[in-house]
Amino acid sequence: MRTTDCTTSVPYREVTDRNGRVYRIGESDVDLMGRTRKWMVVLPWVGMMGISSAEYAFTSAEDTLHEAHLWSSGHIFWLLGVWVFFQAAVAFPAGRLRESGRLPARTAMLIGAVGTLLGYLALAFAPNVVVVYLGFGMCSGIGAGLVYATCVNMVGKWYPERKGGKTGFVNGGFAYGSVPFVFLFTSVLDLSNYRVLLASVGVGLCLVVASAGWFFKDPPMNWWPPHVDPLKATEDPRIRRALEKNPPAIKQYTPKEAARTPVLWMMWFCLLCTAGINIFGIAFQVPFGKDMGFAGGIVATAMSLKAIVNGTGCGVIGWISDLPHARTNSRGGTPIGRRNTLIIVCLVLGAAQFGVLVSGQMGSVPFFLFCSMVSGFGGGAIFPLFAAMTADYFGENNNATNYGMVYSSKLISGLVGSGLGAVVVGEWDYHGAFVLAGSIGLASAVLALFLKAPGRPNARRIVPNPHPLGEEMA
Repeated sequence: MRTTDCTTSVPYREVTDRNGRVYRIGESDVDLMGRTRKWMVVLPWVGMMGISSAEYAFTSAEDTLHEAHLWSSGHIFWLLGVWVFFQAAVAFPAGRLRESGRLPARTAMLIGAVGTLLGYLALAFAPNVVVVYLGFGMCSGIGAGLVYATCVNMVGKWYPERKGGKTGFVNGGFAYGSVPFVFLFTSVLDLSNYRVLLASVGVGLCLVVASAGWFFKDPPMNWWPPHVDPLKATEDPRIRRALEKNPPAIKQYTPKEAARTPVLWMMWFCLLCTAGINIFGIAFQVPFGKDMGFAGGIVATAMSLKAIVNGTGCGVIGWISDLPHARTNSRGGTPIGRRNTLIIVCLVLGAAQFGVLVSGQMGSVPFFLFCSMVSGFGGGAIFPLFAAMTADYFGENNNATNYGMVYSSKLISGLVGSGLGAVVVGEWDYHGAFVLAGSIGLASAVLALFLKAPGRPNARRIVPNPHPLGEEMA
């Protein structure tokens, strides 16, 4: 078995639709795990909360780390860039190991927990900056990447028929978990307590990630919930509308097959641009706010609101992509769909960068807080959309690897948004940097117009074949 540790004696059957895609039906989530699949939403959400502070709250500790270790601001921003690089780099190899059965979900989560601990210990006790690049940048980044890849893809496997909202909810944990640490690092962390505080945070988050991951289980390959017939239109209007605009992939694409399609690399580049903008905002919103004269409490509040709305954007946008728009018809309306939702998100993310810049230059606290929230909403929404779109376009069986290829664009976006962002700010000041970020966001919306599921000439409406080509009993 690949990517599964579930076994059951419950009879199941495998059916094939007109495109040759196989569905395994008959076993319920309770049959496979002894509990409902909702746990495979809640536990990944908790796991994601345990790794979020390293990305979203790290720059809030900039002043204390600079004073304690005499690191330059450049080192702080490049440390975040290296962390993001390794966090994204591990997605593809982790996906390959997961789907080959060589890396069970539980093992991946436990390794990720250890990496989280090592990262905070390095920040607290590293004798020089090289050690912290290895401990925080590499070890913590790899650990976070294992946790992220495992949690996000777990949801898509257990909810193949309606993955948008669930994937978004889990992605939201990647921002929510950082909120208390933004205030903690901004208001409490100082030279007198930074070692004890950082070490305690590392131990606590390690236990959170390990505890959640201990109960992870994958479903069998091709598993489909028994209450949703994959070959007929379901009576549940929520599921029917979601599948109408976001139909299942025409087949389970292998990574090689997915890599041969232009749409995968278009998604890769679109995520590169949007994720770069998100990382840029995370890295520079705090120093930009301080440079504009806002008080530390205001800047911390803005960053916290950004993280909260970032997490909310993950869940809400995933849910919206499954919902109908206002032009309803007798069947409840035509869903917006994930591609159209992505276009809107790119426009919002790009426009928000101009708003943050203008609000800072105006010195308007309410406007600055509002634009920070809008920017966070757009930045949080992109990742669950791409995760769900990858499964929609290429199937669930190899989604860990296929999404790993798409997500690998964050390798570059982390360095561009944080490290290269520091260079751009130094050369062009904040005005030029935010204008460039906003323009890239608007250009990403244009690119998203051309994303379409491979092998499907008309993705507007797909009706499954009620007479499958073949059926096996097992």
